[in-house]
Amino acid sequence: METKLEKGYTLRRATKEDISQIININIQTLPEHYPYIFYLDHLENYNKAFYVAEADGQIVGYIMPRIEWGLSLLRSFPKFVRKGHVVSIAVLEPFRKRGIGKSLMEKSMNSMKEDFKAEEVYLEVRISNEPAINLYKKLGFSIIKTLSYYYADGEDAYVMAKRL
Repeated sequence: METKLEKGYTLRRATKEDISQIININIQTLPEHYPYIFYLDHLENYNKAFYVAEADGQIVGYIMPRIEWGLSLLRSFPKFVRKGHVVSIAVLEPFRKRGIGKSLMEKSMNSMKEDFKAEEVYLEVRISNEPAINLYKKLGFSIIKTLSYYYADGEDAYVMAKRL
């Protein structure tokens, strides 16, 4: 399932053959890194919502989600719900500001809702990452809480969530 977009990139579901390129993007763009088996596990279990973006013949971005059961982050009363969790999303620097991150989020969230029946989606984001926070707000996410010292370097994270 491939989606060609007018800004010179294509979205498609990730495959096992993409994992080494996804890891390379992660290493280049994010300080948090995961072992190969972590990506493989997410791909095998949540492949319908795990997307890559291609441009100029290469993978330039990805979104790696998972689906969880847990207490709703958005309800004022305790209720267990199926939630999408954006574990990692990244776009190579030269390909940013083209709408790739937004498209990856929209495609993955649609799959979380349609294929996995998730009722809400959440993610963690560095409190200093204003471009990402602004994107998530444009997509309808709200800041739910702050996690102190969430990242290995001690930076705090916002938990952001939205209903699907």
